[in-house]
Amino acid sequence: MSSRAFDDPEQEEQRLAAVAQIRQFGDPALRTPAAPVAAFDAPLREEVERMMRIMFAARGVGLAAPQLGALRRLIVARPGGEEEEEEGEPLALVNPVVVWRAEEEEVGEEGCLSLGEIVVDVSRPVAARIEARDPAGDELEIQAEGLVARVLQHEIDHLDGVLILDRTSPEQRREALRELRATAPA
Repeated sequence: MSSRAFDDPEQEEQRLAAVAQIRQFGDPALRTPAAPVAAFDAPLREEVERMMRIMFAARGVGLAAPQLGALRRLIVARPGGEEEEEEGEPLALVNPVVVWRAEEEEVGEEGCLSLGEIVVDVSRPVAARIEARDPAGDELEIQAEGLVARVLQHEIDHLDGVLILDRTSPEQRREALRELRATAPA
């Protein structure tokens, strides 16, 4: 999910360098379903560490491997969000699957590191249960609510080639596409 600028010029330079590594809207990797991860090895752990560094530097609260051009079912996220790092260790989920969603949904603003400054309203279930593996291959089950559920569902959508533009109203989608075209490099 998306980031905000730093007031400190050095930190802002690092944020922009991290964002420059993230695939942007229009890149085919963002629309291509990712393949399951089969090897739980040192290269996978290195990929997780790289994704974590980029997510933190970019001030994001989640990042999916396809956003970096790796079509693998791998996501990282901050359980407490960008503002609340003390609420838990960052998560790395390999081959995550949403196995249950609450019937109750809530509309909330979402941005995306692959969509620049675009923010749209997205309706998502307020809770979800996710099954995955950690980078060592151990099974995980996460019962997520609130922001954590929203972030995890957003990142898992990336693994299926789904963007927030696909989950917002037609009006907001049109406006977001207009903004993206207006800010696209010539």
